[in-house]
Amino acid sequence: MAQTVRSTQDYRALDVAHHVHPFTDQKALAGKGVRIITRAEGAYVWDSDGNKILDGMAGLWCVNVGYGRKELVDAATQQLQTLPYYNSFFQTSTPSQIELGKVLAEVTPPGLKHFFYTNSGSEANDTVIRLARHYWRVKGKPTKRTFIARNLGYHGSTLAAVSLGGMSHMHALDGQLLPEFAHIAHPHYYTQGAGLSLEEYGLKAARLLEEKILELGADNVAAFIGEPVQGAGGVYEPPPGYWAEIQRICRKYDVLVVADEVICGFGRTGQWFGSQTYGIDPDLMPMAKGLSSGYLPIAGVAIHDRIWKEINEGGALAHGYTYSGHPASCAVAIANIQLMRSEGLVERVREEIAPYFRKCLQELAASHPIVGEIRGVGLIAAIQLVKDKQSREIFTTQDDAANFCRDVAANNGLIMRAVYQSMVLSPPLIITKAQVDELTEKARKALDETAKKFGLQKL
Repeated sequence: MAQTVRSTQDYRALDVAHHVHPFTDQKALAGKGVRIITRAEGAYVWDSDGNKILDGMAGLWCVNVGYGRKELVDAATQQLQTLPYYNSFFQTSTPSQIELGKVLAEVTPPGLKHFFYTNSGSEANDTVIRLARHYWRVKGKPTKRTFIARNLGYHGSTLAAVSLGGMSHMHALDGQLLPEFAHIAHPHYYTQGAGLSLEEYGLKAARLLEEKILELGADNVAAFIGEPVQGAGGVYEPPPGYWAEIQRICRKYDVLVVADEVICGFGRTGQWFGSQTYGIDPDLMPMAKGLSSGYLPIAGVAIHDRIWKEINEGGALAHGYTYSGHPASCAVAIANIQLMRSEGLVERVREEIAPYFRKCLQELAASHPIVGEIRGVGLIAAIQLVKDKQSREIFTTQDDAANFCRDVAANNGLIMRAVYQSMVLSPPLIITKAQVDELTEKARKALDETAKKFGLQKL
């Protein structure tokens, strides 16, 4: 049956009547009117009014191979026609589940050969919490339960994942966190590193972890979790030496290392995983988003051999989801990874398009009065908005410069995300140099309008 096609006005009315949006002021959105995205191709989406928009966020950090890839659609169609669903609870499995495990073992960092499938990054991180605590119980250390994460770290939006993450506005929705979760400051040299070299600051920021472990007691700490590059909190790349020191501290105090690859995984940083970019040797590695390029929901946790050995001796693992390893999602993930390999997308990011992307953004930063710094690595970046480049004074929440800039950009054909007075970009890995030029020019226009609004046109 063909999908009903409605006018933008009708879609908006129905949306207000029935659809509850995530991370949204529903009342404000109802007054403004939602944008209806109706189709997509390559690096572009189109709305219900026919406007063509360059998707600078790859959906939600995820459409790595771009829109409209027939290979992924065909994989889903074939699997749905053959076996649309079966669970993995009753001592059963399906060919696509099994094959995906083999493919993942070929691209993940060494030692990560065992995979528990989930449906989202949030579920993957809930699984990480349970696996780590189970591991320590099997090891005879049941008091090692607390997780240490970072401020502005994002690990999902279930109750456990919110507590794990470091987003204060998300914590406020519940009023308080679950117990046995702690946080340290995120590393941001631009705002926190005055008087120190990058290397000195990296060590200082990492050693906050040791202070927190000693405060809590090493016998109570299960794991440290961090995104290789913090994504949804504003794109904070680690200073040189940061991750090496984090790992040294974790090994010293017998604390697991968890690298949250939900955003960084599958080519975003110029390697298959951010862990490879920064020399991280994770015990557990949640992944999602780029695993299927967002075509179907799928996520998972990679488990290192040294952890699996203990978990495997611990009896039944009382954990799982109805749609864990959905056959069609697994088939699409396999096709997605095969496509990335055949087109050399990871190498292309590292050697060609990411250097050009960063060059264009750095040139924009150097010439624009309200851009303080460009953060990130590979095809993930943040443009820091500032009132004053010399003093590094950042716009306030009351100024709301980032949301203004976001809206101007969207109305002129570019999707950027507003995060804590920064503009965030994470385009599809297939973006061309010409499209990077288009992105940069449209970003510049949005920044110009923002500078004009706040009377900051001149350097």
